[in-house]
Amino acid sequence: MDDFAEFYLSGKDAVFRAVLAAGGDRAGAEDAVAEAYARACARWETVRVHPNPTAWVLRTAFNFRRSVWRRLRREVLGDLPDRPAAVPEPGGGLRRELAALPRRQREVVALRLVADLSVAETAELLGIAEGTVNSHLHRAVQSLRHQLEPARLAALKPTPEVA
Repeated sequence: MDDFAEFYLSGKDAVFRAVLAAGGDRAGAEDAVAEAYARACARWETVRVHPNPTAWVLRTAFNFRRSVWRRLRREVLGDLPDRPAAVPEPGGGLRRELAALPRRQREVVALRLVADLSVAETAELLGIAEGTVNSHLHRAVQSLRHQLEPARLAALKPTPEVA
């Protein structure tokens, strides 16, 4: 793909969804994706020949989110856990549960299931082993299943009839 505009238009929505799933809040995801694409545009001659330019943008966006969070934690908020607070959004049941996962599990879910990267691509992008990708994905899915199952069962439970 030689044209940056074509690259941007064809992938921006999928990249945004993946970053949002991994990060938790819409504004932060928008900032990270905008910054990642700005950096890709500035380095387009290098990025366009990358084996997977979309993975390059995703990694840049993830790194940007992490940097912002670390800076905020260090400068303003003191010592906080290694995940941003979940910001409730409309219809955010699954999004809320994703935000509750550990950072690495959120990233693996976002890359494997939202961005549809392979295990190998996800492992390379995150700098971890393929087995670790599978392990994180398994744990994340188990956790999500455990968290979401009670709500689904409650919705299916018949309400008592009032006489």
